Amino acid sequence: MKEERFFYAPLINGELPQEEAHHAVKVLRLGVGDEMWLMDGCGTFYRATITAATGHRCLYHIEETLPQQPAWQGHLHLAMAPTKLMDRVEWFAEKATEIGFDELSFLDCQFCERRVVKEERIDKILISAMKQSHKEYKPQLNGMKKFRDFIKQEREGDKFICHCYDDKSLPPRGEVGGGLLFDVLRPGVPTTVLIGPEGDFSIDEVKLALQNGYQSVSLGRSRLRTETAALVAVHMMQLKNALP
Repeated sequence: MKEERFFYAPLINGELPQEEAHHAVKVLRLGVGDEMWLMDGCGTFYRATITAATGHRCLYHIEETLPQQPAWQGHLHLAMAPTKLMDRVEWFAEKATEIGFDELSFLDCQFCERRVVKEERIDKILISAMKQSHKEYKPQLNGMKKFRDFIKQEREGDKFICHCYDDKSLPPRGEVGGGLLFDVLRPGVPTTVLIGPEGDFSIDEVKLALQNGYQSVSLGRSRLRTETAALVAVHMMQLKNALP
């Protein structure tokens, strides 16, 4: 069976982006007449044939347009404090895309060990993982934002914050909130989950989040590293929202 080659083409304009063209022509040695698959990252695949391949340019003709059905419900948004070592964030970005989610944000928290994230590098990882796992949509990537500014933004649906503080440290819970994240997730409802740095959110940050409509949740009894907690949260959201 012939291998299907997938390339990211956000603009379906008859020519692959330079980096994708280099991979097709120089690395994979594709040439005129070869078939390839394009993905726009917005829910559509395209079957295309190469019409010209020279240097770092690759031109194509669309043979078939194939809109894809979403693989999950709702809008899954993960906001995390970046880890000190960026390879852990990169690992998370790759694996979360393979599982499937919609949006990734980075939080500048009180106990953060990293205040700068190279968004271009993370975006390339999202694209690579999207192509590798044949995902219909590319996750939206947002820049680093101060925790206080992030939680004060209006957001649709349910909002959760994962932390390790016990109930005695926090205001009384309302009728909704608490318990395991998986148990309180509602299928089809847009969901935002916050994951803190290795030293956790500060108690003041948690209180501020609760004041702004976030609900406290747990990811289980194990104490997890930031990137592991973030991946567990994405997996829980995906399982609850996955379509058959």
